[in-house]
Amino acid sequence: MGSSQRILRKRLLSGARAAEGVAVVIDVLRAFTSAAFMIHLGAEQIVLLAESEQVLRFKSETGALAVGEVNGSMVDGFDLGNSPAHIVAAGRGLFAGRTVAQRTSAGVTGAVAAARSAERVILGSYVTASATARYLQGLQPPPETVSLIAMGSAGRESTPEDEGCASYLEHLLAGAPYNHADALKRIVEHECTLKFLRGDQAHFPPADPIYCLQRDLFGFCLSARLEGDLLVARRVDMPGGSEA
Repeated sequence: MGSSQRILRKRLLSGARAAEGVAVVIDVLRAFTSAAFMIHLGAEQIVLLAESEQVLRFKSETGALAVGEVNGSMVDGFDLGNSPAHIVAAGRGLFAGRTVAQRTSAGVTGAVAAARSAERVILGSYVTASATARYLQGLQPPPETVSLIAMGSAGRESTPEDEGCASYLEHLLAGAPYNHADALKRIVEHECTLKFLRGDQAHFPPADPIYCLQRDLFGFCLSARLEGDLLVARRVDMPGGSEA
């Protein structure tokens, strides 16, 4: 990226509301890892909605799949919760050719907030990080500002997986220092991961962090644009990328 370009580090819902330029809204555990897997399994687009009631109404009106959570748990009337493991288990037969309406407490809420001020919104995660960086580097004209927004826990508390992914993206974009082994140590030892590894809550399956911490798994990024009142994310395939 150009030396004159600003890369801003922002965090939590307050950071999303203050997004500038192109906003990469990062939610590793789990919203935008889930989104990437749904697209990988054939979903055509993801409509990002901040409230559960909006998702249920959209599902009723359009027949879309309803996916997501409130406080980590699947909402009554939704088809799936916010779990990559459960999404992978559901498989291509559920997602192929479908529109998905997604609501989560951190990532989706942050993306909707960022869309009010950002030029465009990218859904950030480790699984799409390299493709996201290539997409940003290929934009013409190059964006003057890129905001890397680590959403953390419920958009209220910083967590190492989202901060680590933001650091990795900054490394890919601008050569900033990044050590993935050190990042993984911080992530695995933190409660954000331990709550899954304990295996004592069905909506936090132990397999989820395994899916979420794979770097550069997909050769596409997820770009979201406002279409009327709806924020809609679709895949953008990047040349030279690999599809797992």
